[in-house]
Amino acid sequence: MSGGEEKVTVKGCGGDEARRLRELKETIDLQENIMEIKHKIVVLSGKGGVGKSSVAANLAVALALAGKKTGLLDVDIHGPSIPTILGIEGTLPGQDEGKIIPVPYNDNLKVMSVGLLLGDQSEAIIWRGPAKHGVIKQFLSAVAWGPLDYLVVDCPPGTGDEPLSVIHLLGSADGAVIVTTPQDVALTDVRKSVTFCRQLKLPLLGVVENMSGFACPHCGEVVDIFKSGGGERLATEMDVPFLGRIPLEPEMVSAGDSGKPLVEHHRELAAASAFSSVVGKIVAAVD
Repeated sequence: MSGGEEKVTVKGCGGDEARRLRELKETIDLQENIMEIKHKIVVLSGKGGVGKSSVAANLAVALALAGKKTGLLDVDIHGPSIPTILGIEGTLPGQDEGKIIPVPYNDNLKVMSVGLLLGDQSEAIIWRGPAKHGVIKQFLSAVAWGPLDYLVVDCPPGTGDEPLSVIHLLGSADGAVIVTTPQDVALTDVRKSVTFCRQLKLPLLGVVENMSGFACPHCGEVVDIFKSGGGERLATEMDVPFLGRIPLEPEMVSAGDSGKPLVEHHRELAAASAFSSVVGKIVAAVD
């Protein structure tokens, strides 16, 4: 430069600044999305294999059948089963103006899951905590949920990254539904889930005791395969509402495999009636 001229430096938008702007936009989108959701319910279990996803799916379907605008978000990153339970496996979410369009189950229920994004259902997702947090944030901020009466979030078992991310990102959820089976080995882990919710100041809507007794379809005798009443005793012990018992029925297994939720396709069964009672208590608690 010639003498007397000053060198002018124009500050550009570097990598860090671009990242901050992207994160700011995601935060704004997240807040705008959440503002359109009246009630947010997180479904947890301390242990796998207790039927948590079946409870979450039937809860969401029951709300939708009752005329409530409902979203079902499956954040079980490593074992997403909601698409199979609802019979929407292989259906890809749409896109519109940069937003992800959740898959409709019916007129009142929208669904989002990592399982809907996998071309090969046998593909293993090998992600660490930050990657899982990122995709959960995207599911809450970039998915066009629209106005909802309820968002039901199906979390993986335990008290790890996924439920922690969900509770943090939602900011204020109406509460958690904790699913257990009656035997002691499951109840021990449920106590941890109750403690987890209390430490995070997440209200506890109650405990559901799943697989509580089996009624023989031939003779009618009730057999307590996993004992009975353990979930109710734990709820009393830890001062948590008890939402009810869901009996074990063969049709529940076939309903989950065939994508025909019990509360919609087998309303005559005791388990479907039990689900309806549980849903009624949850609605009464949050409304």
